[in-house]
Amino acid sequence: MIEVIIVEDDPMVREINTKFLNRIEGFRLYRAVSNLEDAKKFIIAKKPDLILLDVYLPKENGIDFLKWIRRQAIGIDIILITADKSMERIQEALRYGAVDYLIKPFSFERFKESLLQFKNRYDQFKKYEVMEQNDLDRLISCASVSPNEDEIEKGLNKYTYRSIWEEIGKWNHEEFTAEKLAEKLGIARVTVRRYLEYMEREDKVEKLVEYGKVGRPQYKYHEI
Repeated sequence: MIEVIIVEDDPMVREINTKFLNRIEGFRLYRAVSNLEDAKKFIIAKKPDLILLDVYLPKENGIDFLKWIRRQAIGIDIILITADKSMERIQEALRYGAVDYLIKPFSFERFKESLLQFKNRYDQFKKYEVMEQNDLDRLISCASVSPNEDEIEKGLNKYTYRSIWEEIGKWNHEEFTAEKLAEKLGIARVTVRRYLEYMEREDKVEKLVEYGKVGRPQYKYHEI
């Protein structure tokens, strides 16, 4: 299990991030703290694998904490979570080795994507003592996130698209409904339908209309 510390001063946001983390397999919350002093204490007591770090904390700055970790040569990865959209802050975070940068407010799908990308790299590094260039290139490519390419078209996010498509793959070409996908993924039905309509235009799924004796027709889909 990948052990995680959440550093966030807002209790509501800290609770949301904790719930998000608990929904992703392979991760375990070590501590959720509101300040950097507590974060340092728990890091010294038991080094976690990953820190989900807010930037703006009362009288403290998450970037300074990131720099402190690097100066101490502590082998912990960090994902920044902040409302700061400035290129200066983003570049500074990446230069000091943040593995990702999540801008508030973000969706669960984007959060999940970030964590799973980290887990993939973490597992690969644990698995191999050496790595060939092709494998390394693929690993780096999969971990790259371009903030300018989040949307596949207006209103459709590539991370939500990927989550839905991966779930569709589990049905093995059997029929499913938008309601079933929404229930599995924890996404609104109307949102799932929009992505299914897009996939239908891509000729990735086919929509079938099933008429009952009463009421509206039911729409079912299957992967082509």
